[in-house]
Amino acid sequence: MKSSAEVIHEEAITRPHGTPGEVFTAFLKLGLTSFGGPIAHLGYFRDELVVRRKWIDEAGYADLVALCQFLPGPASSQVGFALGLLRGGPMGALAAWAAFTLPSAILLVIFAMAATAFDGPVGAGLLHGLKIVAVAVVAQAVWGMAKTLTPDRERASIALAAVLIVVFAAGAIGQVAAITVGALAGLAICRNGPIMRTTHLSFRVSPIVGVGCLVAFFLLLGGLPVVAAAVHSQGINLFDSFYRSGSLVFGGGHVVLPLLQSEVVNPGWMTNDTFLAGYGAAQAVPGPLFTFAAYLGAVVEPDPNGLLGATICLIAIFLPGFLLLLGTLPFWDSFRTRPTAQAAMRGANAAVVGILGAALYSPVWTSAVLSPRDFALALAGFLLLTVWKASPWIVVVLLAAAATVLTLV
Repeated sequence: MKSSAEVIHEEAITRPHGTPGEVFTAFLKLGLTSFGGPIAHLGYFRDELVVRRKWIDEAGYADLVALCQFLPGPASSQVGFALGLLRGGPMGALAAWAAFTLPSAILLVIFAMAATAFDGPVGAGLLHGLKIVAVAVVAQAVWGMAKTLTPDRERASIALAAVLIVVFAAGAIGQVAAITVGALAGLAICRNGPIMRTTHLSFRVSPIVGVGCLVAFFLLLGGLPVVAAAVHSQGINLFDSFYRSGSLVFGGGHVVLPLLQSEVVNPGWMTNDTFLAGYGAAQAVPGPLFTFAAYLGAVVEPDPNGLLGATICLIAIFLPGFLLLLGTLPFWDSFRTRPTAQAAMRGANAAVVGILGAALYSPVWTSAVLSPRDFALALAGFLLLTVWKASPWIVVVLLAAAATVLTLV
């Protein structure tokens, strides 16, 4: 018998692996229906891949979310990339990224080339309905994760502390601080909890590959500006600007917008009005907000722009976050099975619930629920998801249509 058998009981058989095609199909559905930003995306992922498909258990998913919140880059896309890697290997990871990213990227490139705005009362009602959908999805995620990850007073207190931290220290700094404090609090007050029965998560990334990815991340971060200054290539300048923006953002989403604005507007590659028009269009499409880079790459001047510019910018902004994730994953699975690590993760997971709870109020609730009718629609969506177990895409369609009709009444 293993000496650690009384401490850690790990399942002997991992969850069955799927195929890249299965991963692509699952994430294409998410890429077409996941409105509401990164926090809402995590709710969609949980409903589809944890609850429905059971690719990963609740604790493992929460650990992944906490890890990706620590790392720079688009957190929801990193979680999706890791889930694709877990289910389908390297090709599954690429399939997850492509299926989740390309629908919104293609729509934004079409918008850039058509140079038309989505305006009028119908458009306004539709956009508002999608914001209300995000309220229902995030509320469902907070409700489900709270029941599992904050079942006692200690972890509920950690979640409350996380809410206070992100309220008084807004932005990425507050999120990272909340998870750090949660992990430290877990070490202090969650050490006597039951040892988790962990499922081995086979990401199939060797430590050598992980170290290589970390080296590549730092070489590109430091080397691209040097190469861009020496070669004077607009394509390399684009790649450098968007790679640097993707490297310096924790949590992704709206936090990257000021960086992108300074990178593309200040050099005169586009006007601020053009930038803001694309940002407005990005709110109307599903998938990660980082696909805004595809719009920017399509409209920049001088060349390369169009499809080539969109491709360069899209790859550059996602690449650093994925390199960091691949560099961390080989060491993370063994780390999370240790008793002290489990205590820290219990605290960190509780902090994630608090972060989600704070995000449910701001910006999700405050930007969507502006009247009693909005509250009624959000509540209806929440009940459809939690009680009636409706598919998220059905809720998206119903609430968006209802909000549009109410706008016209």
